[in-house]
Amino acid sequence: MLHKSKRILIGIPILFFPFLSLFAQLPVNGFYPKKNTLTIAPSYAFKNFDQFYRGTTLAEGNPAGQGEITSDIINLYAQYAITDWLSGTVTLPYINVISEDNIPDPVQEVTEVDDLQDLGIYLKSRITEKKFEDNSRFTLGGAAGVSFPVSDYEGAGVLSIGNQATTVNGSVLALYSLPFNIFTEVQLGYSYRDSDDFDIPNAMLYSAKIGYHNEFIYLHAQLDIQDSMSGFDIGTPEFAEAGAAAILPETEVDYTNLRFDFYVPVYKNSIGLSAGYGVTLNGRNFSKEEAFSFGLVYNAY
Repeated sequence: MLHKSKRILIGIPILFFPFLSLFAQLPVNGFYPKKNTLTIAPSYAFKNFDQFYRGTTLAEGNPAGQGEITSDIINLYAQYAITDWLSGTVTLPYINVISEDNIPDPVQEVTEVDDLQDLGIYLKSRITEKKFEDNSRFTLGGAAGVSFPVSDYEGAGVLSIGNQATTVNGSVLALYSLPFNIFTEVQLGYSYRDSDDFDIPNAMLYSAKIGYHNEFIYLHAQLDIQDSMSGFDIGTPEFAEAGAAAILPETEVDYTNLRFDFYVPVYKNSIGLSAGYGVTLNGRNFSKEEAFSFGLVYNAY
């Protein structure tokens, strides 16, 4: 049963696409698939919000008074294990954002935008692993990646699908697994954002996770935190002087998101289904969002 449950874990990474935010945590985790394993996982996510943190104050609507905003996200995820300790990941989302109240974006002057967003390419490596006498295990790893726009979308609007920046991310991952299939994981990362048009704040990224898996199911709860290093607060005189809506990418965006994800195999551990729910607990210059996701996972061994 332990062997089967480890094979199931190969298909889990799709659950980690950060559908709650267009400011992304790295789509990696502390498990390492066997050499030559290929995972392909398309997913769909729906999120909406009608409240927004102006600075740290929660208010109705959003910075442009557009009422409820909804997003449909179709993401393609692929992971290939180059060795038992090194794997590569590629992500590419297509995003559709709509003002449900039909109020135009003040920058783009439209009520709906959709396009491919940013292509993400990541490498993850296991640095060391320690097995203990009680069959528990500690694994330390690292990951790095870059994402960049693949379409000419507008990065400054309220309805923008991204911020038109090239982002370089790095993180350290620590995983502790107990012999009865309960595990905890902590990730610490840094995100550097570069744009020709905006001074987008860099950010620290944190996540903590607790989960369980066996041959029939995988599930976890995860807390994701972004802490931007600088930026404007929406509604301040400095924000207005800088250009208000047109300068949104330069705001200080912080958030704490809580996610619940699960995965079940449906055919010979090669095909499985994933689902997730997430909600924003608090934020700064960030929308108070709720999101649902569903995915199909295919593993080739």
